[in-house]
Amino acid sequence: MKRTPEQLAEDVQAIWQAGVDAVRSDQLVYDAVEVAGDTLYVGDSEFHLPAIKRIFVVGGGKAGAGMAAGLQRSLGEQVLESKHVQGILSVPADCVQELSHVQLKAGRPAGQNSPTVEGVEITRQILQFCQSMTVHDLCICLISGGGSALLPSPIDGISLSEKQDLTRFLSSNGANIEQLNTVRKQLSRFKGHGLAMQCQAGNLVSLIISDVLGDPLDVIASGPTVPNSTTAEDALNVLRSFGVDSIERFKNVMSVLELKAERHPRNDSRTTCGVANYVIGNNAVAVDAAGIEAEKRGYSHVMHCSTGMEGEAEEVGQHLIRMGMKMRSEAGPDCLITGGEPVVRLADEAERGVGGRNQQLVLAALQEAIEKQPANPLEGMAILSGGTDGEDGPTDAAGAWMDASSVEAMRQQGLDPEAFLKRNDAYHFFQPLDRLVKTGPTHTNVCDVRVVVVDRIQPQPK
Repeated sequence: MKRTPEQLAEDVQAIWQAGVDAVRSDQLVYDAVEVAGDTLYVGDSEFHLPAIKRIFVVGGGKAGAGMAAGLQRSLGEQVLESKHVQGILSVPADCVQELSHVQLKAGRPAGQNSPTVEGVEITRQILQFCQSMTVHDLCICLISGGGSALLPSPIDGISLSEKQDLTRFLSSNGANIEQLNTVRKQLSRFKGHGLAMQCQAGNLVSLIISDVLGDPLDVIASGPTVPNSTTAEDALNVLRSFGVDSIERFKNVMSVLELKAERHPRNDSRTTCGVANYVIGNNAVAVDAAGIEAEKRGYSHVMHCSTGMEGEAEEVGQHLIRMGMKMRSEAGPDCLITGGEPVVRLADEAERGVGGRNQQLVLAALQEAIEKQPANPLEGMAILSGGTDGEDGPTDAAGAWMDASSVEAMRQQGLDPEAFLKRNDAYHFFQPLDRLVKTGPTHTNVCDVRVVVVDRIQPQPK
């Protein structure tokens, strides 16, 4: 099947968008919650509504607004009123909207994935809320990616500024989400089962949209309703591996964690309420839906969803483009869809530009294609990588995409991909080419989806 460059460009974007649409948070929650007569179904849990006095909703994350809207729609007006439904969720500032029963509060500015004073206050209100519940109440917790930064609650002896500084240091040095959360849980009153231990409701049910590959419940948003599988000693080991123990400004953090490791070598996991956790959306759902769209468009696709941490974005991008070149010249699949979440090792701050892991990935893929095939690096091919949350690093883009026509524009404008790549300035490479993917907040978050589509090159007759 012959495909024009225009069709490849349209297809690569539509296939990616289908993946994002499949994990819309409002629909995922709406599908997971049902009221049937006197029974309320939440995930696989069943509750007898006449026995419930009040329903509280708490939590946070990038998908919080959509999740809360979907929950209100599922519960319906009668249950919302008769069970005095009320709630508080911490969401990014650009996701705040007015809902009838659940308050959405800005826990951080848009595009800034680090804890704030506002987030601390919202988390304090949520914990106070949970402590006011009784055994006759039901608490529904809505958790999604980004919850770690949106729900900060530093333990005694640690300031918010210390946590912010430490998080920035670890992130800029390539710490993955599991390493970050191992540390953050030990420095928080909310994370690492903290919410569950302070909840006084009769039952606590969490609906979770996973932004962590493999869906480890204790890692997603740092597991506020899941027993903590890592200890203070584990957090210390992460910090030592990044050389934090030799940095003077982190001396207090090390001291507090060392004392905690000595006094509490094991984690407390006692709760007074029944707890259930359900993952209702993840990266695999998005990748599968993208595959269905590819099939509708006539592609023979191959899919891969990472179940563990990936390497650096540059390496992933280079691998994807090599696979694309192989598909272009050999019989077999002509569309590759993958899901994951690589990391980016940042350039020195003095020379660092603006971008995110998806933009970095596509730029690295382009550079690899140029090295392999300088004349027409993306002939008969298009590649897109984007974050399903609509955010890629501290930018207003979800990611980026490239095709043959944009390579021509790049050369006309004298843009050097290698230079932009080295200084992490992918945003300013793609911006003049009009190849940034801009969706605005998607109200979901299940890591990244990458798509490569090709027009198979017909072998020349001998």
